[in-house]
Amino acid sequence: MSHSSELISPWVQRYAPLIPSGAVLDLACGHGRHARHLAALGHAVVAVDRDPAALAAAAGAGITTTEIDLEQAGAPWPFGAQRFAGIVVTNYLHRPLVPAMLASLAPNGVLIYETFAVGNEQFGKPSNPAFLLQSGELLGWAQRHGLQVVAYEEGVIDTPKAAMVQRLCAVQPEFPRMAALLPPF
Repeated sequence: MSHSSELISPWVQRYAPLIPSGAVLDLACGHGRHARHLAALGHAVVAVDRDPAALAAAAGAGITTTEIDLEQAGAPWPFGAQRFAGIVVTNYLHRPLVPAMLASLAPNGVLIYETFAVGNEQFGKPSNPAFLLQSGELLGWAQRHGLQVVAYEEGVIDTPKAAMVQRLCAVQPEFPRMAALLPPF
């Protein structure tokens, strides 16, 4: 697809190869740009979104789509502990999900997270503080949940559109550090 929102995030593309064999969760998957990329890397992907039309677009070989509105009052986290070798989240933030989501990461799992941060309001939406990370917030999550940071960025991007973002790639303690082979820029 040529639409800019369908391009794979360079952050996800850079760090997805670190995810060990196993199932990967693409949370708030939208039309499945990352789900398709992860499936192409050989992972069984669970693609979750609340939009049935988006999930229809995300469906494909190696991808199980699941329609769930995790923001609905009282909605339980539907996945068990240590279920996923990798969790990928882009352009989505619902803080109440964080503890359960991170509990679903396997002992050697990889978290790849990229979303909007405070300061994005100068570029447009989202501008609601509920949907914007505070400075260093992703690093705080990693520290509180015992994750080891492989890479972190916070700042302004200009592609696919100008935005203030935070990006994190972090691994569980059992992730073999020698497997964190960082690709060149």
